[in-house]
Amino acid sequence: MADNFDLALQPDGTRLTWAHLLSDVTDKFGDNTCIRFEGRDISYRQLQADSLRIAKALASIGVVKGMRVAVHMANRPEFAAISFAVAQLGAVLVPINTFATQSEREYILRHGDAAVLFMQSNLLKYNFYNELFEFLPEAANAEPGNLLCSKTPFLRRIICLDTADNGSLNKGAVQDWNDFLAAGENFPANIIEEMTSEVMPNDEGIMIYTSGTTSKPKGVLHMQRSAVIQSYRTGDYMRIGPEDRVYTAYPFFWSAGVSMALGGCLCTGAVLVLEETFDPGQALQTIVNERCNVTQCWPHQSKAMIEHPSAAELDLSHVNKEVCPMRTPENPTDDTWDMSGSFGMTETFTFASNLPADSSWEKREQTAGQPLAGMKVKVVDPDTGEALPQGEKGELCVKGPTLMRGYYKVDPENFFDDDGYYHSADGGHIDDEGYVHWTGRMSNMIKTGGANVSPLEIEQTLADYPGMRVGFPFGAPHPSLGEVIVLCAVAMEGHTLNEADIQAFLKDKLATYKRPKLVLLFAESDLSFTGNQKIQVDKLASKALERMKQDAIEIDGTNYAEFLDT
Repeated sequence: MADNFDLALQPDGTRLTWAHLLSDVTDKFGDNTCIRFEGRDISYRQLQADSLRIAKALASIGVVKGMRVAVHMANRPEFAAISFAVAQLGAVLVPINTFATQSEREYILRHGDAAVLFMQSNLLKYNFYNELFEFLPEAANAEPGNLLCSKTPFLRRIICLDTADNGSLNKGAVQDWNDFLAAGENFPANIIEEMTSEVMPNDEGIMIYTSGTTSKPKGVLHMQRSAVIQSYRTGDYMRIGPEDRVYTAYPFFWSAGVSMALGGCLCTGAVLVLEETFDPGQALQTIVNERCNVTQCWPHQSKAMIEHPSAAELDLSHVNKEVCPMRTPENPTDDTWDMSGSFGMTETFTFASNLPADSSWEKREQTAGQPLAGMKVKVVDPDTGEALPQGEKGELCVKGPTLMRGYYKVDPENFFDDDGYYHSADGGHIDDEGYVHWTGRMSNMIKTGGANVSPLEIEQTLADYPGMRVGFPFGAPHPSLGEVIVLCAVAMEGHTLNEADIQAFLKDKLATYKRPKLVLLFAESDLSFTGNQKIQVDKLASKALERMKQDAIEIDGTNYAEFLDT
């Protein structure tokens, strides 16, 4: 089978930029619908026209190659159009997680050197518009383009989709979406074309923030080509085409949302059905109403849908391609669509190894696929860094065309070895046939519902909590979320703790997905120590799991007395 990484390189490798991807697929699919949103159909030509209009407006305010443009929006057509507009100018897209707290957004805007911020006013119960003025009060009295704030020293302009919803078309540094677009109408389109022609595949293109081993999110900086290669490749490996309608819950602020959802559908002509937020009942109804036959959801979302009361009443027989199935197939065969055989991370812009959705079922279920074209995977001794023979278990290391440029503002020698490999902190081995086997993370990172959460971030947030001696978070296994965050708390002498107060303390300091699902209280006598008086956290985690089992604690539908016995 020809790999689309090779196909995309021929005959002209300079087409591997995000802007050229939109141009190429528009030439191919033209007036076909590419995005369906809130009852509206957006065609390839319309998306291209919208992107050009935004690019002209950005260029008119001085955005040029290399500048950082942040986007704080849910899955909307405007997010897609902005991403391509930014790429036309050679600027760098900096998506902001819509689940992020105010302090996290402030950190990303500052650390990411964002000069422009696109945002939406409201999402669910959150009023991002009002919150903006809370953490950037200088914005209230500045004019668009002239914001000066010590917290975010590079940020000059903020554009909001729906300022009218907050009683004002313009307020301070915040510019209304329509006013912003109108200001760029007379910018010459031919200058945009010339700017786009100078954007190369190895130029910086997108920076995705993900929790790391430090207390703050890490900026994973990727070249233009990463998103393009993975879009062509995953669209092909998912075996989707113009006849498919794809419901996605993958957010555009993560690599899977960019390449598997947006890019993967654009490259294949499939219709991408978007909703701003995920609700299991609404998602099911949308899948039925829009006749979506492909679903892209995290395991816990699929579980929530199939357990929803309406699931039994709805006809879902047309759904035949699910990244995380709502129902496990009874007698799977090689014809059963499935994307389970893969290994990857944000640092490789999703997959480093994979198998097509219609390849051998046995290989998909028992391996993490084979390294994708151009990607190299080696296994090393995690202590010495020495390469291990084929078949031996160790740490998986990767390099190749979709590997990140690096962690922003971190010296490369801190994450690349002398041969250019990235050490993933994931364990595994490579068998005699060249298939990658992933056995789990070797680090203490918690992965819950598709998101990485740093235990250190939670620990440091709790450092100021009154009366707490130890606050140790760990990832307890969970059948649909992968892991759930459990906090082991030990009070200082003379103090008492309770779960409700701890959860209330964390509510405004950590995003929802970073907060513990369970707080367990332990006594000082429950702690074990090493020779140099460090707490043996593994033993404390084991005690926590044992208590969860003994007390039959239930988390999101999972009874741990039953689950830990299986």
